[in-house]
Amino acid sequence: MKRSLISIISIFALFAQFSFAQGYKPASTEQDFSKASVNIKFYDRTMYYPAMAEDNPVYVNVSIVNTGTETLRFKLADDRAFSMDFVAHTIKNTVLPSTQSLIIKRSTNQTVYFRELSIEPGEAYSFVENVKDYIQFDEPSIYYLEMVFYPELYKSKYISIPSNRLSLEIRPAPYAASSSYLPVQSKTGALLKPESISPDKVIEQTIIARQKSLWDQYFLYMDVQEMMMRNADQRRRYNAASAEERSRMLENYKTDLMQNRIDFDIVAVPDRFSIENTSYNQNDGTVTVTEWFKYPNFHEVKRYVYKVRQRDGIWQIYDYSVTNLGTE
Repeated sequence: MKRSLISIISIFALFAQFSFAQGYKPASTEQDFSKASVNIKFYDRTMYYPAMAEDNPVYVNVSIVNTGTETLRFKLADDRAFSMDFVAHTIKNTVLPSTQSLIIKRSTNQTVYFRELSIEPGEAYSFVENVKDYIQFDEPSIYYLEMVFYPELYKSKYISIPSNRLSLEIRPAPYAASSSYLPVQSKTGALLKPESISPDKVIEQTIIARQKSLWDQYFLYMDVQEMMMRNADQRRRYNAASAEERSRMLENYKTDLMQNRIDFDIVAVPDRFSIENTSYNQNDGTVTVTEWFKYPNFHEVKRYVYKVRQRDGIWQIYDYSVTNLGTE
């Protein structure tokens, strides 16, 4: 009888153990990130220069997308430097170094605060980040930019999600591309700064500045680099040049314009002008202007079509064409 009772108890114990095993799920299963996608794109794209992380940031919009059929859960640090990395490669596939501040931050023993977020299927979580907080840009060049997201934070780098690739152009610093002195207003001595005005006003102010030979104001709304590289030979030379040589080329181009040695049409001084048509969207536009050039016995009439492009809220002239309309 005793032996039978022991056998019955053993059977119940085995059955209970089997049932528990069948219904048991680990308290923390590892999240499947294979259905997560990370997309990056430039936010409010403008012209980018070396250094100046605060004055000239490279803002990128980051979107973490759930492309699967189940809820996606991940961690996001309050300081996003512990949740992501930016990687920039040169044309020769050399990786740019991280900023010193980022290296110090990650090597310092500290508590990392984070939130646990969840994204439903088909939804996305987005934010904007400054690439220059992560990467040190010292030289103007073309770089290939990618981002890596760490859904379990930086300390678990073996779990990562790569993004798409962007092409990033870092141009020579503005001080190297401008004259050796800062442009100022002749009467007040105040520094000249481009304003967020409409494309037709940009053209109007540029032409008036040329009529009055106010060169600093004339170049204020002009993308000098793009204007110079309208010439195919200049473009090839510029792309192959060092940062110092590029700066010298831009200076020489501006000097040649001021001395009327090249691009005669863009620096020609009209006796009068009339803005006939302005057309633009969010980023690009054209302004059509009729201009009269005075000669001793007649006026030569030309139609100018100025191409403008908006960068960081400022419209700039980057190209133009001219059509002769005859004389009056």
